[in-house]
Amino acid sequence: MSYHVPRGGLPPQSALTTDRARFTEAYAVIPARTLSDITASRLPHWEQTRLWVLARPLSGFAETFSQYVVEVAAGGGNTDVEDEVDAEAVLFVVDGSLTLNLDGTEHALGPGSYVYLPPATPWALRNHSDATATFHWIRKAYQRVDGIDVPEPFVTREQDVDAIPMPDTDGAWATTRFVDQADLRHDMHVNIVTFEPGGAIPFPETHVMEHGLYVLEGKAVYLLNEDWVEVEAGDFMWLRAFCPQACYAGGPGQFRYLLYKDVNRHVGLTL
Repeated sequence: MSYHVPRGGLPPQSALTTDRARFTEAYAVIPARTLSDITASRLPHWEQTRLWVLARPLSGFAETFSQYVVEVAAGGGNTDVEDEVDAEAVLFVVDGSLTLNLDGTEHALGPGSYVYLPPATPWALRNHSDATATFHWIRKAYQRVDGIDVPEPFVTREQDVDAIPMPDTDGAWATTRFVDQADLRHDMHVNIVTFEPGGAIPFPETHVMEHGLYVLEGKAVYLLNEDWVEVEAGDFMWLRAFCPQACYAGGPGQFRYLLYKDVNRHVGLTL
């Protein structure tokens, strides 16, 4: 598996300012080079760690989730994790090695490792290696429902989960799902979507789910509302609910992205 890893730095003074960055009422595009040293941030209780915030709840922007790309240097890690009592999370490792302490049990994580963490789960991460490690951290406020249990935490790897071809695509478009779609305990899905060169979403999807898409590999032309935008590995896209979307994978290799969406809950009737 191949995953884009941001390395920070800063574009040279000779670089053109013109870019593919977009921020609209319907969508946003954050190009890979935006993840530079000057846009990185840090968190309390995280040692030798920096992160880039790709999405956060904000009027006119993401409403249901936040997403970070987190870089943990050698010897780094956390002593306290979550300020929000209702926050659930998915961690997806794209580089290096980390040790996850999940409620007292240790798990070795590497590229492709996927972790689901329900709210109020004790966990900690530590980088015991000599190199940096990078992971995505996607957070959402869990929506509890009477009579439905909160899901259990789990740890798996993309390498151990079969990608399921979408119907009538001859394998040109497939989705790696880490949670059963029929499991109503889960109110968010974080999947990996893969297109073979030339594969496409052949119609403008227009639906209630909000999306965060981080391009792990390859390139494509993506329809976002009324605009066709070129995207490549390391780019992030936010799509508002009902934003029309489609794409053509550009090749020469696969086009793959990490996809967030909110699912399986009633629509709130108050703003």
